[in-house]
This record gives sequence, structure tokens and C-alpha cells, in this order.
Amino acid sequence: PYGYVVIRYDMTPYLKFGEVNVLAVKADNEDQPASRWYAGAGIYRHTRMIAVQPVHIALAGGVFVTTPEVSADKATVKVQTTLEGTDPAVQDVTVTTTLKNASGKVVAVQKQQTTVAQGAEQLFTVARPALWDVNDPQLYTAVTVVTSGKKVLDQVTTGFGIRSARFEAATGFWLNDRNIKLKGVCIHQDAGAVGVAVPLSIWEKRLANLKKLGVNAIRCAHNPMDPGFLSVCDRMGFMVMVETFDTWLYAKKPYDYHLFFTEWWDTDTRDVVLRDRNHPSVVIYSVGNEIRENLNSEKGLQLYLDQQNLVHQYDPTRPVTMALFRPNTQRVYDNGFADKMDVVGQNYRDNELEAAWKQNPARKVLGTENAHSRQTWLYLRDQPYLAGQFLWPGIDYTGESQWPQIYFNSGLLSRTNVIKVAGLERQSWWAEQPVVSMSRQEGRGAQIDWTPSDATAGSMQRISVYTNCEEVEVFLNGKSQGVKPKNADDSPIGYQVPFEAGEIRAIGRNGGKDAASFALKSAGEPVKLVLVPEGNTLKNDFEDVNFVRAYVADAAGNRYPYGSYKVQFEISGSGEIFATDNNDPTCHERLKDTAHSSYLGECVALVKATAAKGTVTVKASAPGLEPASVTLKVVK
Repeated sequence: PYGYVVIRYDMTPYLKFGEVNVLAVKADNEDQPASRWYAGAGIYRHTRMIAVQPVHIALAGGVFVTTPEVSADKATVKVQTTLEGTDPAVQDVTVTTTLKNASGKVVAVQKQQTTVAQGAEQLFTVARPALWDVNDPQLYTAVTVVTSGKKVLDQVTTGFGIRSARFEAATGFWLNDRNIKLKGVCIHQDAGAVGVAVPLSIWEKRLANLKKLGVNAIRCAHNPMDPGFLSVCDRMGFMVMVETFDTWLYAKKPYDYHLFFTEWWDTDTRDVVLRDRNHPSVVIYSVGNEIRENLNSEKGLQLYLDQQNLVHQYDPTRPVTMALFRPNTQRVYDNGFADKMDVVGQNYRDNELEAAWKQNPARKVLGTENAHSRQTWLYLRDQPYLAGQFLWPGIDYTGESQWPQIYFNSGLLSRTNVIKVAGLERQSWWAEQPVVSMSRQEGRGAQIDWTPSDATAGSMQRISVYTNCEEVEVFLNGKSQGVKPKNADDSPIGYQVPFEAGEIRAIGRNGGKDAASFALKSAGEPVKLVLVPEGNTLKNDFEDVNFVRAYVADAAGNRYPYGSYKVQFEISGSGEIFATDNNDPTCHERLKDTAHSSYLGECVALVKATAAKGTVTVKASAPGLEPASVTLKVVK
């Protein structure tokens, strides 16, 4: 009943060998509401048919790779292989495991004679290992081959990383013996116009932008993500909190998981851990989000401990937490509950988490869901014991909104992957490289443009500059508006600037030298469309999508942020328009249409290839504007 986990059926008893077989799958999501957000429906993750020999490596977690000892000089890698299946003629087998580094070079090989029932456990020593780290996510593979005599029974390739990770009560989180903060965001599994069947290239584009902002950790809220997503996190260097459930026995919605928890929690938890435990990106598990059970009771405590113990059974290498909901109300900091948790996780209420640690400094603590406020950031910045935080949310997502809004739009990124003002501010707090950016106040909101709605020469405009540099200087058409130091409390640096058409630029300096720059240009009257793709190529693969953005622009190509233009997209060649979208949370236009209204001067077409080679030409037109076109190349 839980569509987020592995669903596997053994079809052997039902297949008609030598005949054509028809397999029909029905996904029944009729009972609604079954979730607090848009959960999708139908088959939205990859489906595969797997054929194996009667004796084979266990399909669920058959290879488990851990790194019990890690240093820069050497690492110990343990590979445990579980076999399953029955064949009276096959009892004794040989398990051969080969470790390869990122370039494919063999670094270690072992053979072990064993039995099907016993499986194998092999220990390797890797000299001078390339460690998996957020800034350099080096990956290895373990190739496990099972043979009986000269016959190969099975072969499985498992990706893994060599790294150490731990939580400490006094100093927070450590990766490879380096003390760092988990600068995290919570994200749901949907991705705007594609729903929840998300091509991995979209996650790659989104995570690349989050990386620019200094984000290094992801909380999967509030359910297990597509395993492909975790593979992307492995490759890109994100640390992940895998979360199992949004509810236990208490109903948040009439048809949610509470109907199945009693019967299914252990199976679903086991399947999640067996599936995800080889990913180096995974550093912690959460077994619940804002659970409404009575945690001030033996039953509530036992419900948690049963899940924590089950996770430890299948993965003893990682800690377990849960996102506590108003813990003081349920007295979890006084009744012994919190002290049974590997890591104490709390949503919001930073002062309560601080008090809980001071009450018992032996507790390891983590903000599992946090506001975007500067006060919350300063708490993370200034308290060494706090392991990290996860902002709600990192990216705008469908659902949990009040009509006419159709998605939650308080993320660092929009649902079409545009960095928002909140993202620029967060970048000034979290990024390690020198950064500077700015926004202009327009009514109640901040805009990333230099085109005021009342673009009258000399009208005063309020500018906010976000930076981690020591000082900034703002220039308006080359004229200095003054030098100001970075504020000690990390608040934006404010300027009052008279409007003048042209360019406004902020320069960040360290030690008196230019370190970063950011510029905005004013736009004149809109006269044309401009098309900007994310790269000039496409692959004929489900996982690859190109975002072709249409901008409403003046004659010089500067984006004009006002009005709404219905942009018609056309495509020719070896491709199709998969969807269209904009960033207006109140827009109810059909996402599968080839036309979409602009919002803040832009909209986007999601383009996919339909052939193995060729070119794709995308054209965009709108009434009163000059059309635009762009050509992409389909590559292998």
C-alpha cells in the first residue's frame, strides 16, 4: 500500500513458459485525500522485470558495503553478500568481489568459498582511499560474482563511497573527521510540470542550483525518495536524511498510511533500509515526521524504539532520529523519550531544542525542519553542538496551499528551478565561495530586477545586498553609491538609490580586493522573446530533459518583468514538448499544453528527444512580440 517503497512480486508460479504472457498492473489511488501534499498516482517510478538463476544474490539488499575504518592512509571495506534460492544441485559456491575506483581501476579482489545458506563476508584494505566528501564525492564500485564450478550464477555491481560520518553531542556533525554543519533543505518528490515521475536530469539541475547556494544536505520529506535521486546525491556530494513515514497510527488525512501502519511498518521500513543503505550520501534515517501519537506514554516510546531497533538491525552504521512535533507538550525531554533517540530531531522552536541540549548536554541534536529566518540561521552559526538544520522547503512543491494557489511557494528555488530572493540571501550565509547579490523592494516583495513598476528617474529605490564578503560597494551606471561593511548579524546591507535606467552593480571585496560581482540591468519596453536552453544538447533517454526558457525582453535582450504574455511553443525535428510551466502559484493552465503564460517575464518548455540522433528546433511566439528560436543537438 506504500507507493514510495520497493514493490516486488515473484512471477515464477504464474508465468506460462513458451507462451506470450500479458501482465496487467492496476494502481488504485481512488480513496482521497491520502496525503497532505501532491503524492502522484499510477506508476511513477521505474518498473523492471528481473530474471535470475534459482540460486542468486538476494534481490533485497543482497550486497551490503560498509567502511568500518576510514583514514587518509587506508580504509577497511566490508562486503557482505546474502544468497537466496533453492537448487539441490547447488550448495557450494564461490563469491568473488572486485573493488574498483572511480576510473574503473581494480584496487582489491577477494574470492571466498562458501555455501548458499552462509553467504559471504569479505574484508578489504584500500590504501590511500579517495574519500567521498561533499566537495569531492569520490565513488567506488563492488562487483560481486557468484559461481558454481565454471557456471556464473549471478553478478551484481554495487556503488559505494569510502567515508566516515558521526554525530557528537558537543560538536555536532563530523564527516571524514572534519566538523561541518548540515546545511540542509527539505524537499518533496514532485518536480513541477512533470509531477512525480521525475527524470533524473531535473534533479541534477535542481541540486546544482542548491549547491550554488551552499546547501549540502537533503531531507526526504516525508517519505522515501526514488533511489535514482539518492544516486544523484551520491554523485553530487549531498548528505541525505532518509525519512520513512509522515504518520503512524494517527490519521492526518482520512486515507493516509495510518490505515496500514500496524500491518506494514516493519516490512516497509526494512525495504527502505535494505534499498538505501549502500548510498554514501545517506547519513541518518528519520522514522517519522511530526507524529501525533502520545509520546508521553510507554506505547508511544515503544512505537519509536521498535522502528529505531529495526533500522539498526539492517543498518547498524547510521543513527536514527524523528522530527519531533511540539516535544515540550508531550514531555519527551522530561520522560526519557529523547534520551532513547540516537539523535534528537525537532521541527522549528529553536529555543526548545537549545533548552533540551542544555538540560542534557549528552544529547546529540539536529534541526529536522526549520524556518528561513535569519534568527534560525544565527542559532546554527553560533552553537557548535547543533549538527545542522533543514529548511522548509528547499524547492517549491505541489500541494499544501490555499486556493487559488496550487503549490507551496516559499522555497529557495522555484518549481522551474529559478533561484529566488530567499535563495540569494541563503547563499550569503551558507556558501563557502565569495558571493554577492542584491534585490530591489517592490511593494511588499523583493524582486531580482532593476525595472521598478514606476520607473521614474530619481525615484528612490530600496536595495538589499546579500554577501559573505567583508565589504561591498554599489555602482549605478559606474557611479559609486558608497562602500559598506558586512553586518555582524548577517542581515542584508541596505542602500537607498535613486532610479536611473541602466546598470546597477554590487561588488564584494575581501582584504580590499574584488572577490565577487552581481549586476542588474533595467529593461525598456518589451519587443521580443528570447529563448535560452539549459545546454545545447539532448539525449534520447527518459532521464534527460532540457528546460528551454522564454523571456519577454526589450530590444537589448533584458528581461521585462511585467505583464502576462501567452507564449506558444512549437517544435520540429527529433523531439517533443513534454510540458510547459511558469512560476505563478495561482496559474491553473494545463501543463501538457504547448502554450503557457509568462510570469515575471518568463515561462518554460520542457523538451525531450524522440530519436537517437538529429536536431530539435524550438520556436516561441507571442502576440505583439518578435518570435525566437533555438536548436538543440541530440547526442548519444
